[in-house]
Amino acid sequence: MADRSTEPWYPTAAYLYVLHLDGPALAWEYLRRHPDYRLDWLRRRRRPDAGERWGLRLLEDPALDARDAHPAWFPDHDTVVQLYPDADPQPDAMPFEFWRIPGSKHLIHDGKRLVLQTHGPGACLRFALAPGLEDGMAFAYAARTSAHLPALAGELHKLAAATDAAHAVPAATARARPTSAALQELHTLQALDATLAGASLREVAEGLFGADAVAARWYSDGGLRSKARRLVRRALELMRGGYRRLAQLPLLEKGRSAPTADRP
Repeated sequence: MADRSTEPWYPTAAYLYVLHLDGPALAWEYLRRHPDYRLDWLRRRRRPDAGERWGLRLLEDPALDARDAHPAWFPDHDTVVQLYPDADPQPDAMPFEFWRIPGSKHLIHDGKRLVLQTHGPGACLRFALAPGLEDGMAFAYAARTSAHLPALAGELHKLAAATDAAHAVPAATARARPTSAALQELHTLQALDATLAGASLREVAEGLFGADAVAARWYSDGGLRSKARRLVRRALELMRGGYRRLAQLPLLEKGRSAPTADRP
């Protein structure tokens, strides 16, 4: 059996950033691993519209993980907030001030409009900026009515409070313990990378759970063997089109997988 411990997918610590990703960011993690998507990226100069088949306005570099990539999904996820100039502002209306928005900011053009993405402790907010909005203007925001709306309103309230106090010294922020769902995504992505690297099911399990645990619990029809099998099956399903659920994209027709790249 080959020694897999030196391969990039083996250390679980390399995937800890996954614990804090939301749906659109997780969708990108699965899509960027698809071999046919990576092929489309290499051919992007010949096929500038190839992003549409993957649910993107523009192709994004698959070498970038969700901490550095900014995929522009089409249509927008419900958590994207649209900002407009306020046509009838109150005297004390808060102005749009880009540099006072807290967190790590990224401003990109997705082929249609400017999109601002800001990362703060435990939260990621995405804003689509109307063409007429300028720094210093009073603004209004709009969001789709969805199950995400209450949580989104809370994040916007915190953003407004933090922006208003932007000159204050930031306090330390404690993050909540990772949920079981977040841990599952971490293990699923690690299992996917191991599988794409040619690891056997047992090697996948050893990377995820440790060689000693696998030796003690590798039953023929249960234990860690069954758990590893389910993770690999889930990983491949998400990469081959299941990522669309995470990004709130229209699902592919039943019985079809994600589109494959045209072969030369």
